[in-house]
Amino acid sequence: MSRYLLDNRRPEAGERFAALAELFDPWTFRHLDDVGLGAGWRCWEVGAGGVSVPNGLAERVGPSGRVLATDIDVSWTEPAAGGALEVRRHDVTADPPPAEKFDLVHARLVLVHLEDRAAALRVMVDALRPGGWLVIEDADPALQPLACPDERGPAEELANRLRAGIRTLLVERGADLAYGRTLPRLLGEVDLEDVRAEAYFPIGSRACAILEAATVQHVRDQLLTAELATPNEIETHLENLAAGDLHLMLAPMITAWGRKPT
Repeated sequence: MSRYLLDNRRPEAGERFAALAELFDPWTFRHLDDVGLGAGWRCWEVGAGGVSVPNGLAERVGPSGRVLATDIDVSWTEPAAGGALEVRRHDVTADPPPAEKFDLVHARLVLVHLEDRAAALRVMVDALRPGGWLVIEDADPALQPLACPDERGPAEELANRLRAGIRTLLVERGADLAYGRTLPRLLGEVDLEDVRAEAYFPIGSRACAILEAATVQHVRDQLLTAELATPNEIETHLENLAAGDLHLMLAPMITAWGRKPT
C-alpha cells in the first residue's frame, strides 16, 4: 500500500471520502443489509479510509456487536473509535490477521490497489466464521475508462484525457484496472457459497464532480511530473468542473458477495 496513489494524508482526502460516501454508501449498505447485517454482528472493515462505513456498521450492530476498522493510515477513522467501533492500524498484506472470527468482512476500493490481492483475499476469507459473509467492492476503470462518455466538445475531451492520465499513474503503482470484473470468479475460487455480484455506474451527480476535482488536485503534482497534463489543462478542467457543465461518469463499482460454508 506504500505505492498507493491517493495518499490519505493529503488534505483532499477528506473531500474524496465525503464524495465517495455520498455516491456509494447507499449502494454498499443495501448489499450489507441484504446479507443480514444487524444487531450483535461482528464485522471487520478492511482498508476503512474514511469514517462513513465504520460508523454505519457500528450503528447497525449496536452495543451488542463489534466493528473492527483497519487501515495503514487511521487518521480519518481514529476519532470515531469507541463503543462498538475499534480502530486499528493494520496492513492486511503484511500484518498478522485478527485472532477473532467475523460474521462480515467488507472491503471497498481496497484490493484493486494491493500488490498481493490474492493473499489479502485469503486473509479475509480465513477471518470469517462458518456462515459468515465476505463483501468485496472494487472499481473496474478498464470496463468504463471515460470521465465523459458523451464527449461533445473540448471540455469533455480534456476530462477524458486527464482521466486517462490518472489511469496511467494508477497502473504504474500496481493497480489492476480490470480487477472488479474478476470478483465473482475469485470469490468462487476461494470456495465461498451463494456468490453473486452487481455493478453500479454513478453518472452526472454533484458528488461525481466533487470527487473528480479532489482527485485531480490530489494527483496534480504526479500528472505534471509525468507530463500527462499541463498546469493550464488542469486549471481549465477544474474550472469546467466548478461551472457544473460536465456530465461525469465514474468507473463501475462492482460489488460481489459470498458466504463461507458452514
